Amino acid sequence: MTVQFDSDAVAKLVVRLNGVSSTSLADASKSTTPLRELTCEIIPVRPELKLVGQAITVDASDGLLSMVGALKMAVAGDVLVVRGSKSGAVSGELFATEAHRIGMSGIVIDGYCRDRSVLLSIDLPIYARGSKPSAPGTAALPAIQIPLAIEDVTVQPGDYLVGDADGIVVGSVAEFMAVIDRAEEIEKFEADLRLKIVNGSSLLEHMNYDEHLAALQSGKESKLNFS
Repeated sequence: MTVQFDSDAVAKLVVRLNGVSSTSLADASKSTTPLRELTCEIIPVRPELKLVGQAITVDASDGLLSMVGALKMAVAGDVLVVRGSKSGAVSGELFATEAHRIGMSGIVIDGYCRDRSVLLSIDLPIYARGSKPSAPGTAALPAIQIPLAIEDVTVQPGDYLVGDADGIVVGSVAEFMAVIDRAEEIEKFEADLRLKIVNGSSLLEHMNYDEHLAALQSGKESKLNFS
């Protein structure tokens, strides 16, 4: 059974997701259903930009019409999640500029982009495996809003993505709702601990390293904790 959330609850979740890192979300989900992580080979063109949005899935492996069709249906806050083409880049300055005009939250490509010098000037998070100067054709019919496999991760239409310089995590609204409180706690705890270290406190003073190591050496179950 799929849990339904009203638009106000989802909007509040998006605001909160913008305030936490992909790492905090990944750590928070260890005790629940782990959030999916896209391959680290898909990297941001501008690592300083935060990505949070809802997936429109796009199979552009056979050509660019899928990208055009997806842009036609997209609204503010959407993210194009794209299976790219081996023959060339499926997004460059024009598609990115249109996505920015719409108010989209980003483009994630399991493949290649192009026009990187222009993409660096557009305030739109774009992730890709690299860049190529060529582009595929426009003869294949669009394939949009289908389950999209990126290596061992499947992105469903309507999933949410949170990305930053460390990578991208993917989950349903329910999965993010289940971990956002814990992720915010982790975010605050680590910021406070880092401040203590900056001010001269040793990290080791805030870890149970010796006790944890001794327990492991004795064959006991243990966990490395921070305080």
